[in-house]
Amino acid sequence: MQATPNSRSFIDLEDRYAAHNYAPLDVVLCRGEGAFVWDVEGRRYLDCLAAYSAVNQGHNHPRIVAALVRQAQTLALTSRAFRNDRFGPFCRKLTELTGYEQTLLMNTGAEAVETAIKAARRWGYQVKGVPEGRARILVFENNFHGRTTTIVGFSTEASSRAHFGPFAPGFEILPYGDLAAVEGAFGDGRDVVAVLVEPIQGEAGVVVPPPEFLPGLRRLCDEHRALLICDEIQSGLGRAGAMLAHTLSGVRADAVTIGKALSGGVYPVSAFLADRAVMDVFTPGSHGSTYGGNPLACAVAEAALDVLVDEKLVDRARELGAHFLAALRAIGSPHVAQVRGVGLWAGVVLHPEAGGARRFCEALRNEGILAKETRRHTIRFAPPLVVARADLDQAIDRIAAVLTEDD
Repeated sequence: MQATPNSRSFIDLEDRYAAHNYAPLDVVLCRGEGAFVWDVEGRRYLDCLAAYSAVNQGHNHPRIVAALVRQAQTLALTSRAFRNDRFGPFCRKLTELTGYEQTLLMNTGAEAVETAIKAARRWGYQVKGVPEGRARILVFENNFHGRTTTIVGFSTEASSRAHFGPFAPGFEILPYGDLAAVEGAFGDGRDVVAVLVEPIQGEAGVVVPPPEFLPGLRRLCDEHRALLICDEIQSGLGRAGAMLAHTLSGVRADAVTIGKALSGGVYPVSAFLADRAVMDVFTPGSHGSTYGGNPLACAVAEAALDVLVDEKLVDRARELGAHFLAALRAIGSPHVAQVRGVGLWAGVVLHPEAGGARRFCEALRNEGILAKETRRHTIRFAPPLVVARADLDQAIDRIAAVLTEDD
């Protein structure tokens, strides 16, 4: 009689046959619904990562899944060589919701950021008049914009960039939150085409900049005729308590990248958003994607946006997030140095002597909560925005127990 597969058997298969480019917690998931996931042994967990905010709408949201199934049974892919009936209507919905005139659809977040880089450079050469090959883009320490060779070239995380060079030039890395450094880097501003920034640095541990930072970047970009580009792939679409997190600072970016929750976690969809003054630099043949803007993606993303709006998930993130952050800050653990966050997104920063965040994430897993360590000393919490307050309160009690238990 064949043994029933268990977590260990799946982990062994993964270790043997898959590249070791991740170090996941040893939990093997097989089902998800709402804010919860289940492992192959039937244990239930509250998902406090939400697939890096890709499942803001919750796992397997019935409206999103139904849209996926309906469209998959009708027409999935045409390529952009031909038109399809889902593309135009979805582009209108997305641009009207976000307040930008046009969108360019891709698949992954990294592709959206690559699109933003290409747009900024071409705009710099064709519109601003920067000499060819001289365009500079200002970026920030501890950024995470994706995994392509261009993008990791301006990462400051050694594990992301080691032995992947040589890297593309044209990026200047500055301290996050330091307006004086940005002003100095602009110089006379003639060669700076864009500032690329995360309104909140998620992978760095939910780092929220000083309140004057984004308005200051807006002012400097206006003064020097450069584009302000906000990477909202994790921070956008409700996570921070706003449709787009940078708007919380009272500014409007010239261009935005979004992804992850754009599809509710069931299919990769990303987008670059801008007004025509920027988007018009793209002409036929200058950029594209076989899958970008396919009918299946458009149907899924339209449903995902409808769920965000109809279920008022942006408001929910703001309200539940304030409650969650206040509760985390009230725990009073000797291990905790700081609690950072905005919306339903928190980074619990541990003292170095606490021994790293991984062991706490493992302890939380044993308590039925899945969270992720980042930058060694920070535990990141980002539950789906559909989480019930009662379930969140229960999670807070378990988090408190783990953070305050004796070693």
